[in-house]
Amino acid sequence: MKETITGAEALMRSLCAEGVRTIFGYPGGAIMPVYDALYDYTRGERKAFDHILVRHEQGAVHAAQGYARVSGEVGVCLVTSGPGATNTLTGVADAMMDSTPIVVIAGQVGVGALGTDAFQEVDLVGVSQPISKWSYQIRRPEDVAWAVSRAFFIARSGRPGPVVLDFPKNAQTNMTEWKPQHIDFVRSYVPFPKVSEQCVREAADIINHAEKPLALVGQGVELGNAHNELIEFLEKGDIPAGRTMLGLSALPSDHPLNVGMLGMHGNLAPNVKEQECDVIIAIGMRFSDRVTGRTDTYARQAKVIHLDIDKSEIDKNVKTDVAVVGDCKVTLPAITRLLRKGNHREWRESFLPLAQKERERVIERAVHPADGPLLMGEVVNAVAEATKGEAVLVTDVGQNQLFACRYFRFKRRRSVVSSGGLGTMGFAIPAAIGASFGAPDRTICAFMGDGGLQMCIQELGTIMEQQTPVKMVLLNNNYLGNVRQWQDMFFDRRKSFTRMLNPRYEKIAQAYGIAYRCVLDRADLPAAIDEMLAAKGPFLLECAILEEDDVLPITPPGMSVDEMMLDIQC
Repeated sequence: MKETITGAEALMRSLCAEGVRTIFGYPGGAIMPVYDALYDYTRGERKAFDHILVRHEQGAVHAAQGYARVSGEVGVCLVTSGPGATNTLTGVADAMMDSTPIVVIAGQVGVGALGTDAFQEVDLVGVSQPISKWSYQIRRPEDVAWAVSRAFFIARSGRPGPVVLDFPKNAQTNMTEWKPQHIDFVRSYVPFPKVSEQCVREAADIINHAEKPLALVGQGVELGNAHNELIEFLEKGDIPAGRTMLGLSALPSDHPLNVGMLGMHGNLAPNVKEQECDVIIAIGMRFSDRVTGRTDTYARQAKVIHLDIDKSEIDKNVKTDVAVVGDCKVTLPAITRLLRKGNHREWRESFLPLAQKERERVIERAVHPADGPLLMGEVVNAVAEATKGEAVLVTDVGQNQLFACRYFRFKRRRSVVSSGGLGTMGFAIPAAIGASFGAPDRTICAFMGDGGLQMCIQELGTIMEQQTPVKMVLLNNNYLGNVRQWQDMFFDRRKSFTRMLNPRYEKIAQAYGIAYRCVLDRADLPAAIDEMLAAKGPFLLECAILEEDDVLPITPPGMSVDEMMLDIQC
């Protein structure tokens, strides 16, 4: 006997079929039929989902991102039409830049009202297409199962990314015969390109003849679950490796071939050595401008081998000598099989004097200051030591992000959740909420500045309701710190609207029922961190930071990657 159900019920069943367990959302008029169907799927014998009620739709999409990044699954958020849908667009763009698999499902006015400027109508497909991997409007209930299966296939396969489904109200309420769908093929979409054996051989030959090879490890290793394959490749070739910000946990921090973080605020040694190596092996990274500096002077002496699943990244920013297009879980072992056992001891040891120079002039001052106010680096370092490399790092954007990524440490994969490409302030709190649901067995440490915290401060309400055990570290310097640093360095210290008058965060934490402690004196920092980590629920640790604490080293904009400043010269 044929079973007839509503489009909203079809959505619930389709989400179940995709293995969805957690949904981050905010209801409204145009999505109410779906929320009515959801009611039965969040309680009783039919319970299939946990629905997390956020306080703003931007919070929903960032939470879905955090969930996806630590779990490796597709994050899901559910919102209404109009402003509900447009409030997700920052997160959609963020997910697109950082290759995060999420599906955003938004209500829409009925098909008959489309184009009439009806209440809370917006052309969601039109505005989201340029910033999403796929955007589609489901106009009929019979298309729900197909659209949802296709959305999840596209979001999670190949280079992951965000998908947006626009769901008019009539398609939610009208009836259809239930027919499950499973999509694993889309014409003209090739998520996993066939690997060229010729390119693999060429890459291996170049590496085998290299005297000064350097690997640049990106988030693609994390997304491809190729951590073991990466280590086997590096160890067989005896190849030192620098990591991008989003690729930091792709290689354990204490691995002997790890030579530090790449980029504008990365470590001195890998940035300088990019300009000395004879072969660069870029693995799952996109040669961001924050990594390369001036592209016209970047690694001109080196042959470049680029491993990436997305062909559009090849030659986009840096000219490649050999491109190995494909999933790095496949391409890395294919190259490794052809490698001779490498021995680049002299080359590897040449990184050490630069690392020591940075330690003496920057790192020791940042993490072990003799006196004065607290510094961001020492707070991050103290939390990193206390968590022993086992925690998930979530950051906001700005100085807190750069200090956290420089000084946190990682033993486990999928341990970095940060807004890399788009640089979205306000990201940390909702992303940390999502991460806590995606990795409930892990400690989630979220670092933020006073500017970023206030951009999504309403999500403290979500933490309050869910008792999400997020450990929030507020690095409070009373400034929009990164902009202030650039104003000092490049704009004659003209601090134009970067100083902030802050609220009393103790009172805010108290209002939300969140445990709180403020640290003014570094002697109190270890005990405060222990208290935070021992707390069963959420905790806000506010640290009063030196107002003019600066992130160093820095490669100034417009300079070559190796022209790093170890001191501020204003």
